Amino acid sequence: MDSSTDEIAHEFHPYFRAYKNGRVERFFGADRVPTLEFGSSDGVSSKDVVISAETAVSARIFLPSETTKQPPQIKKLPVLVYFHGGGLFMGSPFCSTYHNYVSSVVSRANVIAISVNYRLAPEHYVPAAYEDCWSALKWVTSHIQFGVGTDPWLNNYADFDRVFLAGDSAGANIVHNMSVQADTDHEDLNGVKLSGICLIHPYFGRKNGGVDKCWIFVCPDTRGFDDPRINPAVGTRLSRLGCTRVLVFLAEKDNLRERGMFYCESLRESGWVGDLEIVETQSEDHVFHLFKPDSDKALALMDQLVSFINQDKVSSL
Repeated sequence: MDSSTDEIAHEFHPYFRAYKNGRVERFFGADRVPTLEFGSSDGVSSKDVVISAETAVSARIFLPSETTKQPPQIKKLPVLVYFHGGGLFMGSPFCSTYHNYVSSVVSRANVIAISVNYRLAPEHYVPAAYEDCWSALKWVTSHIQFGVGTDPWLNNYADFDRVFLAGDSAGANIVHNMSVQADTDHEDLNGVKLSGICLIHPYFGRKNGGVDKCWIFVCPDTRGFDDPRINPAVGTRLSRLGCTRVLVFLAEKDNLRERGMFYCESLRESGWVGDLEIVETQSEDHVFHLFKPDSDKALALMDQLVSFINQDKVSSL
């Protein structure tokens, strides 16, 4: 037997392992929850859509079931585009963790949500994930003119005056990069402007410089800490963030906490004009809300996110 089949190229214990021969094992995000287009126990309908057959970009759309019982155009709902975490090498909107979380947000906030399935490393290195998410955002906003887009839920029920982006961990990194691109390439979004973005326990480079092996793994051609995708303080991109409201969640025991604070400090110093709100959860670790969704602090985080989407003032946990 060729021993090279057992040589590990990258491991994120206990969730992910990639071998030098190209074999990949994912122990998180590989399950798939079926959709329920006519509603579930939490009152949310869901379905899967293909955004690009060429790149296999797809999404899971969530809609409050009661909305489908109303005539089109009667009540428009805020739009939430969600980008899952997983280091850009694992995770899926179809797995139970993210399906259940986004469904809960939709139920609580009364929004229509599009949870994006983007390509992952090492099968598809960066910039594939960013390109896919931008393609998905363009597809969503193509529905601003009634009947022009291909999805009836978005055509009938989406309020494109209230569009939000949210994501956790690496998904929060994607949120930031999409918001920057929304300013520079705003014509691609058919005139849609982002109402706000939410970064939950975001993944960036270290404040004191340097990037970790996960980033090197997903982006072999990176310029390291000089790469603006992982270092928000590089250049002037941050001052052109394509929204005026930003909510950042931190967790006290998260090993990425300081990176999240680095993002907030960089944003404040960039010259960006807008409202930045920071909410820190005490005594909790990275993305605790996904793994302990019924805990008091996870429910409090949910309330903060719902309030942000619904334009209410966010307070500290």
